[in-house]
Amino acid sequence: MVMGCIKCRKVCGIGLLVLGLAFLARDLGYWDFWGISWWTALLIWFGIGSMAMSKCAECVATIKKK
Repeated sequence: MVMGCIKCRKVCGIGLLVLGLAFLARDLGYWDFWGISWWTALLIWFGIGSMAMSKCAECVATIKKK
């Protein structure tokens, strides 16, 4: 998830921040949702991000350079 173009890294970072804030709100008792653990949501988010980055032409070019 660290490699890729700036646009995809920014979107993945914002998504991780939103997930983190949602689980913080759940831990603090402000919001009760889904009933799934944080690592399940994280793995799903990494899977979605990896699939999206594999379809992005800029990311594919960036990864091939490294």
